[in-house]
Amino acid sequence: MRTDIFARLDREPEPPKIVAPRMSRHRIALFGGTLAFYLAIVFAVLVTSWLVTLDWKVMLFRPYQQWPELHPFLDYYVVLGQRGPTAVMVACWLGWRSWRQHTLRPLLVLGTALLLLNVTVGAVKLGLGRLGPHYATQIGSAEMFAGGDIFPSGHTANAVVTWGILAYLATTPRARRYLSAVSATVSLGVGLTTVYIGTHWLSDVVLGWAAGLLILLALPWFEPLIARTESWIFDLREQWRERRRAGRPVPAPAARPEPVLLPQSIAAEAAALAAGTGAPAAHLAAGGARVRAHTAPTVRPERPAPAPAGTRRPQSEHGSRGAASPARPMSGG
Repeated sequence: MRTDIFARLDREPEPPKIVAPRMSRHRIALFGGTLAFYLAIVFAVLVTSWLVTLDWKVMLFRPYQQWPELHPFLDYYVVLGQRGPTAVMVACWLGWRSWRQHTLRPLLVLGTALLLLNVTVGAVKLGLGRLGPHYATQIGSAEMFAGGDIFPSGHTANAVVTWGILAYLATTPRARRYLSAVSATVSLGVGLTTVYIGTHWLSDVVLGWAAGLLILLALPWFEPLIARTESWIFDLREQWRERRRAGRPVPAPAARPEPVLLPQSIAAEAAALAAGTGAPAAHLAAGGARVRAHTAPTVRPERPAPAPAGTRRPQSEHGSRGAASPARPMSGG
C-alpha cells in the first residue's frame, strides 16, 4: 500500500490550472516605485553624493578584518548568488515540476528571467564601468567610467531573481509568503557578504536588489509570450511524433489458416443447414461429404519396391508360366 510521500512523486493525471500573475495596479505601482529608486541610486553615485562617501567608509572599515572568523563560512555562502550553481539547482527543481505538471511554464519563466537579468544588468554594468573597492584609484571618487563591471552587483541581482522565481511560481498564497521571505533573506545575505569580502561597494548591492526586484515585477508582461512559446514547442513535439509514426513500416496481416472440418463437424454443419433450409440432414451431410471428398487431395498407392536380382518371384497356383499342365488322355491308335 503506497503512502502519501510516494504518491506525491507520481505525475499528476492532468495539468493543473495555473493562473499566471497579471500586471495589477498594485504591481504596477511597485514597479514604478522600484524603478524610481533604481534611477535615484544611479544618479546619487554619478554626482558623487553622500552615498559614495558611505561606500568609502564601509570599505575602509574592512569588515573582513574586523570579523575574520566569518570569512570561511561566507566564502561558501556567497556561492548562493553565483549564476551558474544557483541556476542549475533551481532548474533541476523546476524541471521536476514541469515533468510532473505536464507543462513547460516553470522552465520558460526561469529562462526568461535569466535572459532579462543578463541583458539589463549586463548593459548597465558595461555602460557605467565602475571599478570595485580593490581596484579604486582615488579616495572619495565614485570610480565611474573606468572600465569596471561591478555596478550593480550581479551576485545580488542574481540571488533576488533566482530564488525569487520560486516564490513567483508558487501555487498557494502561503507558499508564496514563505518563499518570498526565504528569497529575500538569501539575497540580502549574499549582498552583504560581497560587501564583507570587499568585492562590491554598498551602493552596488543596493542597486542589485532593485535590479532583481524590477525583473520579478516585470515578469507578468512576458506571460503571453511564454504561453505562446510553450504551445509552439508542444506543436513541434506532436509533428515530430507524427513523422515517426509515418516512417514506421506497417506490418502485413498474417495469413489465417482455414479450419479443417472433421466428420463430427460435417454432421453438425449439415444439421444446421437442414434446420435452416428444410432439406434432409443426411442428404446435406452426404452432399457436404462428397464436396469435401472431391476437394480432398488424391492419395495414390505406393508401387512395390523392385525385387533384388537372383530371387524368384512367388508363383501362383494357377496361371504361372511353365507350370505343369494336367495330363491329357492318350488316344489309342
